[in-house]
Amino acid sequence: MLPLEGITVVSLEQAVAAPFATRQLADLGARVIKVERPGPGDFARGYDQTVKGMSSHFVWANRSKESIALDLKHEEAKKVLEELLSKADVFIHNLAPGAVDRLGFSAAELKEKYPQLIICSISGYGTFGPYTNKKAYDLLIQCEAGLVSVTGTEETPSKAGISIADIAAGMYTYTGVLTALIARSKTGKGAVIEVSMLEALAEWMGFPLYYSAYGEQEPKRTGASHATIYPYGPFKAGDGKFVFMGIQNEREWVRFCKEVLKKQEVAADGRFDNNSKRVVNKEALKEIIEDVFQQSESLQIIELLESAKIANARLNTLKELVDHPQLEARNRWSEVDSPVGPLKALIPPVTSDEISSVMKPIPEVGQHTAAILKEFGFDPDKMQSFTSIDAAEN
Repeated sequence: MLPLEGITVVSLEQAVAAPFATRQLADLGARVIKVERPGPGDFARGYDQTVKGMSSHFVWANRSKESIALDLKHEEAKKVLEELLSKADVFIHNLAPGAVDRLGFSAAELKEKYPQLIICSISGYGTFGPYTNKKAYDLLIQCEAGLVSVTGTEETPSKAGISIADIAAGMYTYTGVLTALIARSKTGKGAVIEVSMLEALAEWMGFPLYYSAYGEQEPKRTGASHATIYPYGPFKAGDGKFVFMGIQNEREWVRFCKEVLKKQEVAADGRFDNNSKRVVNKEALKEIIEDVFQQSESLQIIELLESAKIANARLNTLKELVDHPQLEARNRWSEVDSPVGPLKALIPPVTSDEISSVMKPIPEVGQHTAAILKEFGFDPDKMQSFTSIDAAEN
């Protein structure tokens, strides 16, 4: 039996944060009913068309779900959602602040009607405070959380290359719902959960946040290098490729100088004999390291680093990640069905000898509308005015 088998999640979701959270609940066996607009559905379906005509964002975050199309401007559609929630264990939404309340599904009302229901809202800044109604796209949250201030080169601040604020919020939603389910199994009571993208990403700011709060200076942007550890980051080899490496302690530093640089005297140099000094004198040290590295190809340097037990990595492209030998050796790729045929999908990263992840199809907009309506006692033929594509166009 899957861990969340028998748990029903109703999600009024769009974009990344909520869909990523509910997909992970579906991975564990929960039934996830995704409520979408008739016609275009979740607007993330239209972000791009690179996966055989489907959006890469949508494919990633929406497998193993059922899709029901409801135009919630109609009272009859609201009755359907009400009936779904009456039988649900979890309700997740990430519409604009106040939108769900205006539809008549506020947390206070739902908690009174369904005390066993776990209700979770995801927003950019939370349900109160001066930023509550401020628009909150991933880049903007990265800026507000200070991530952009420590990412990029000294000259150019940069955002993370993935939707990290959405992902952080999705992860805390996922774990928050699991926690609430465990608590409900003990108390019989549901819960009202709130996840803010800003607060989720602020938590992830970790060391730079405390370094800045208690230090005299904030960490500087250092590209792919580390702001407070050296050597740590990219170094150019003789074939023009970069080798990434990191020294974490003095034992490694001495071993690196002896076995990789073949310059044991560098370890004892007064400019470099502890990490703080290496950070201050990193330009001089970088020149010494790259003078040595220029004499060899990147793979030869990696072999030396491996032999010396110094942490290292290749700079992979994403296509190289798809074919990564470690993922292949561990059989991390599976397939899911979709409206455009079978698609590759990574198996969720938590592995268990007792549990296999659910890898069911990615739905079309409203693919399960008729079946769900029948299941919950509604006549699909009488509800076309707020469930069909034609209704969306009118």
